[in-house]
Amino acid sequence: MKKQKVILFTTAVLAVSVAITMPMGTAQAGELRVGYTEDALTLDPANHRARTTQTIIRNMYDGLVTRDPNMKVVPQAAESWKAIDPTTYEVTLQNGITFHDGSPMTSEDVKYTFDRLTRDGAIGGQTSPRKSLVGPVKEVQIVDGRTVRFILSSPWPQFMAFLTLHEVVSKKFTEKVGADGMSKSVMGSGPYKLAKWRKGESVIMERFDGYYGGSQDLKPVGKACSETVIFKIIPENASRVAALLAGDVHIINDLPPHSVKQVENNANTRVMTVNGTRSTFMALNTQKKPFNDIRVRRAVAYAINRQLIVDKILGGKATLINGILGPDAFGKNKNLPAYEFDIAKSKVLLAEAGYPNGLDVTLDVTGKDKDIGQAIASLMTKAGIRTKVVVGESSQLTARFRTKGKPIDGQMYLTSWGNGSLDPVGIFVPTHRTNDRGNSSGYSNSTVDKLLDAANTETDQAKRAGLYSQAEAIVNKDLPKVYLWVAQDLYGVSNRLSGWQPSSDGRINLHDACVK
Repeated sequence: MKKQKVILFTTAVLAVSVAITMPMGTAQAGELRVGYTEDALTLDPANHRARTTQTIIRNMYDGLVTRDPNMKVVPQAAESWKAIDPTTYEVTLQNGITFHDGSPMTSEDVKYTFDRLTRDGAIGGQTSPRKSLVGPVKEVQIVDGRTVRFILSSPWPQFMAFLTLHEVVSKKFTEKVGADGMSKSVMGSGPYKLAKWRKGESVIMERFDGYYGGSQDLKPVGKACSETVIFKIIPENASRVAALLAGDVHIINDLPPHSVKQVENNANTRVMTVNGTRSTFMALNTQKKPFNDIRVRRAVAYAINRQLIVDKILGGKATLINGILGPDAFGKNKNLPAYEFDIAKSKVLLAEAGYPNGLDVTLDVTGKDKDIGQAIASLMTKAGIRTKVVVGESSQLTARFRTKGKPIDGQMYLTSWGNGSLDPVGIFVPTHRTNDRGNSSGYSNSTVDKLLDAANTETDQAKRAGLYSQAEAIVNKDLPKVYLWVAQDLYGVSNRLSGWQPSSDGRINLHDACVK
């Protein structure tokens, strides 16, 4: 207990000292600052798979469609769309859209954008890492100056949901600057244009006064409210909170739960929350002992008091899940049984599996999950599953647990997977289908594979939801992962800010955000 008090005191002192050293109220009139956890990996919309990178980019590039605050797909650069048949979609652009250099956006730019996403080697010899997010698009045809037709090789009913994940680039500019130029410069059609990128420090944007207005479904339509937007990169939690309290930034993402009261009790700041879309789970290596035995996997599940961790570490800001899908996802099975905390049952299962004296295991975590990992380890150890927590780099753990075609190199991995599309194909398939890219358990069930494959092309939405529901019931029983929770996204916000609300897809859309 004394050690814990020292840690909390040290964090508090650090936060205060950072606040004192930062300039008070340095934001200029018309300038909006965001304290953000990560810098962009690139400024090329087609050459990354990071939600944090897309959040920055999306304020400078628009897509054909986007989502409203309720996560409904709505037009953005598109005026309208229609499904001609299950494998053909037609999209028409709004009139008067221009890129930041004043050149008009046309159907040629749209076709070029998606050719670049789908064709092998199209990015300076590299294939876009976002190719799988376009699904079975095999061709984009130009119908007229404002209309394109997407031709799919097979039905993909989630096509429009995944279209929200892509931004339209300028063909002329991209061909001029090449892959290297696209990685560090911007020619978008969004509400802001790039002023300067100071890598590791900030991304500075200026209002694009020629902006066409954005989605007609998201009012107000017109140019952005703020003259300047700065994404200030502040990875350290205490420093990010201190910057908000000092008035140096107006929004911070990833507000730590233990800082919620501090922000709420400050007269100039408040907390904003939104249901997240990232499922947290503990992957168990089903390919080797001891977790190739379902009794041991279930023993782990019964040993973890998930609600206690949510209440004590996450401040109650999370929803428990009993399968991979979050509560708002399409096809979510809402009748899954829970593995309630029960140490006695855990010990019985261990004994039945041949471990009457318990066993020793290792739990791999990244640095940001260390505290939760230690809490889980403590609970498991009380049940006889003596758990050692090992902290590793994200890239290292991904290579060990998620290298397609290779055996899993580890026992347990505390991790998560985002589902910004709210469609199971974005999270269920990669994490549970045999040998898929995110299957960090080495799990394989032919029935689950068949259900996921069938759902991928089923155009009847009720039948499709039923297929996912069946699949989730099976994995709930097989338990290749211990399904934990979907945490709320927490933001600290200045009371000077208006016109902004958080989005469940994790984006920070600043078109309507204003600073008083």
